[in-house]
Amino acid sequence: MKLNFLASAAIAAALFTSPAMADDNEAAVTGAAGGAVTGAVVGGPVGAAVGGVVGAIAGTALNPPPQKVITYVEQQPVPADTIVVKEVVEVGKPLPRTVVLTPIPEDPTYAYAVVNQQRVIVDPSTYTVVQVLN
Repeated sequence: MKLNFLASAAIAAALFTSPAMADDNEAAVTGAAGGAVTGAVVGGPVGAAVGGVVGAIAGTALNPPPQKVITYVEQQPVPADTIVVKEVVEVGKPLPRTVVLTPIPEDPTYAYAVVNQQRVIVDPSTYTVVQVLN
């Protein structure tokens, strides 16, 4: 009974706060609600709090970059020395810290690199791939 109450409270909190948030925060709200519910099921009240925070971070990290960032990266010349990594390069996964990122002047919350012959847009604070461009 207590678990159902906690899960319901976490969902209600996320639903009631989402209209006041901008569209860019939609993924964070969804991630927070899902993380809170999962955390409540696994770890009770403390799990709900931790799960909500982790879910919000994960939801935020996967938001696609603005079009101006994508356009900027597409217009940059491919460097002569491209980087090759063993890992699969995909959205949501971090690049190795050995990859040199190039900051995006118009939006420093993003950086890019050409890895395995693909342009990738990255969150420079976590090295997480936000978008792969073909």
